[in-house]
Amino acid sequence: MQRETPAETGYRHVYEFHVRFGDIDSQGHVNNVKFLGYLEDARLEMFHRDPLRKGEEPVRGMVVARHEIDYVRPLPLLVNPVRVESWVTDVRSASFTLAYEVRDDEHLYARASSVIAAFDVAAGRLRRFTGREREFIERYRPPAP
Repeated sequence: MQRETPAETGYRHVYEFHVRFGDIDSQGHVNNVKFLGYLEDARLEMFHRDPLRKGEEPVRGMVVARHEIDYVRPLPLLVNPVRVESWVTDVRSASFTLAYEVRDDEHLYARASSVIAAFDVAAGRLRRFTGREREFIERYRPPAP
């Protein structure tokens, strides 16, 4: 079965990057901690620069409450870009779960998820999503089967 591309599915955000020499550890592959940086870069692009935003204000007041990463295979220094594909798997009133795959055209290197919560910076506490925020988040959720 051929896998659909993000452009075909329409709900995945794709962030491409090149592995930097400084990301490589003494074992000759990307240090596991660097994966968190790749996920962060993908989230920032998704929430602030994604073309789906169509001129909307960036999403603000979100905090990461939890990360989980499953390392599938070592990620070496590569010439070709690697990508982080991100999509929403669960939406609640004040948080959502963002899933990720770190991959290239041939290999899956890691699967991950983050629970992200809405946060009122001025009040210093969690809050519920606004209607606009929820609408934006739902754009990245796959259609129900």
